[in-house]
Amino acid sequence: MPPHPSPRGLPGLAGLDHVGLTVPDLEAAVAFFVDVIGADFIYDGGSIGGRPEDEAFMVAALDVHAKARCRYAFLRCGNGLNLELFEYAAPDQDRSRPRNSDWGGHHIALYVDDIAAAVAHLRAHGIRVLGEPMAITEGNSAGASWVYFLSPWGLQMELCSAPAGKAYERTAAVRLWHPERPAG
Repeated sequence: MPPHPSPRGLPGLAGLDHVGLTVPDLEAAVAFFVDVIGADFIYDGGSIGGRPEDEAFMVAALDVHAKARCRYAFLRCGNGLNLELFEYAAPDQDRSRPRNSDWGGHHIALYVDDIAAAVAHLRAHGIRVLGEPMAITEGNSAGASWVYFLSPWGLQMELCSAPAGKAYERTAAVRLWHPERPAG
């Protein structure tokens, strides 16, 4: 086995900054995240691509088709990660969405204090919730509850809650990050 480079990990890593998602309609996605989820709109990033001088950049920097164009915006979701939303148009664009079981599959999990109230809120806004919240009673995640739901364009999302913590926390030397409420 080759020697392990020193030190372990990225120099200066402080944490996760944002998650970027491609959506079919930027304005509709911003409205969903702001009006239904409760995110704060931070700024419109403008447009990229669509000009001959942008083609090399689109391929080299973003690994997309040379003729791709995109618009983007940034939002903040409570006391957690920032969210960067992209709306792309590209000649080779695949508009199918991966399932969780597909390579590249994904979901976004939102921590809530009261999962039942959050589910009622989503349903009141016509959001498809996939079943009922499930309580985890065994294993390292005991004490948590969760339920999946779909954004209006089909993005898989999850509500999760563990008001009294998870079982693993009683003996863990390192804990998963948790969106603690800021003092104030």
